[in-house]
Amino acid sequence: MEQLLIADSGSTKTEWAVVGAKGSCHTVRTSGLNPYYQTDDEMQHILDTELLPALEDEKRPAQVHFYGAGCTPAKADGMAQVLCRVLHLGADAVHVDSDMLGAARALCGHDEGIACILGTGSNSCQYDGLRIVANVSPLGFILGDEGSGAVLGRRLVADVLKGQLPEGLCRRFLERFALTPAEVVERVYRRPFPNRFLASLSPFLAENIGEPCLRALVVESFCDFLRRNVAHYDCRRLPAHFTGSVAYHYRDLLAEAAERTGMRLGTVTQSPLRGLVAYHTDKPRN
Repeated sequence: MEQLLIADSGSTKTEWAVVGAKGSCHTVRTSGLNPYYQTDDEMQHILDTELLPALEDEKRPAQVHFYGAGCTPAKADGMAQVLCRVLHLGADAVHVDSDMLGAARALCGHDEGIACILGTGSNSCQYDGLRIVANVSPLGFILGDEGSGAVLGRRLVADVLKGQLPEGLCRRFLERFALTPAEVVERVYRRPFPNRFLASLSPFLAENIGEPCLRALVVESFCDFLRRNVAHYDCRRLPAHFTGSVAYHYRDLLAEAAERTGMRLGTVTQSPLRGLVAYHTDKPRN
């Protein structure tokens, strides 16, 4: 087997699996790569300074499978060209697909199922074992992305700034992140990557999940995700599998939301990378 480089990329981070010709595998983490938000030059800089130093020159990959947020058909070719240029590979050696297809392949392999992502952003699809056959547009953290870290952070900070939470909890939040209301508005409306900023606030929910109002916020957001996205698929017949840091760390609350909405919860993983390695090397996923 030739050496493979497999990537799962989101807006916050990219995880790479370097799979050796003899089956060895190690991982590398870099900053997120999202062609929807970043220029080719910005992405090339990340690859040059963060990925290349972690690869051995004499063992550069022969094939690259890159699954990323923002890798729509209109953006995939540009992402592929950047990877070809940095890794000195021909176009036929680099394959760029959406993070949604990556999640489906990682969670379902060659079987039919519903695949969902809950991380910085959120997304979902119905997968027939070969391709995505239905996909409700996630619409981003302003119009959609229900259940994501960005939306959990957005709902949390909005409740803090509008005084919808107990006073002590609001004060604890602002002290925890050393933020003022004016700084929050500046970070959300005037600086790049507001989705990353909002997602970075969501750990406060996990740290204080014993507070009934915060627990309710998380469960309601997951119910929104299931009702507004997963309900459009064949969810009475097929279980919904999840991957992503938010799904993994709040999996008990996700299970509660699934029960409330009458849906079956399948596998929940923190990252799709292990499943993608299994998919591309024909190894068992578990």
